[in-house]
Amino acid sequence: MVLKITLVITLILLISLAAFPGAAAYPGRRSIPQAPQHEWLPTAPGGQIIDPNTLMESAFPPARPSVNNLNSACLYGNGRPRYPAYCFPPSGYAYAQRAGKAINRIESWLGQCCYGGLTTGNGQTLCCAKQAWETALSYFCIEEYSTMTLVHECCEKKGEERWNCFETRAPNPSYQPLCGYIAPMIPPDMNFNWDPKTC
Repeated sequence: MVLKITLVITLILLISLAAFPGAAAYPGRRSIPQAPQHEWLPTAPGGQIIDPNTLMESAFPPARPSVNNLNSACLYGNGRPRYPAYCFPPSGYAYAQRAGKAINRIESWLGQCCYGGLTTGNGQTLCCAKQAWETALSYFCIEEYSTMTLVHECCEKKGEERWNCFETRAPNPSYQPLCGYIAPMIPPDMNFNWDPKTC
């Protein structure tokens, strides 16, 4: 009789484990189904989904080009993040998309200033890079004001005050690359024309 009861209990346990594989690791609890992964959301190592707005906090705004960071800005362009359209969901995250576009533009235009044959010497390259930075952020602010949402606080400022605002909020002031990262090729969505007369 005892043997029969033992066999029945064992059989019930085996059926339970087959139905709920997580029950062995968490006695008394059913296994929790995993949330579906979305291809358009970037993930951290381990598969954790990164919110695009959070991602932008670590990348936007880019630093103002200066004598101190120009060398890194030119050398490490392929090692800094880009934000192609597939990084974002099909709807929502409009601010992150605008910020991502601004970064893509600046990185593309920095490449033109550094290696596109537009400039001669560090002085002209720096002038070109600053103009590219200001132009990209000006477009960003225009796009911010074209929405019905609150605009970035720096966009509410004018002239040098606006540029100082963006500069102080840059999370990567020295234009350092990400270890092991290689940026995808993203064609610029608009042209940049450097005006050397501004130097």
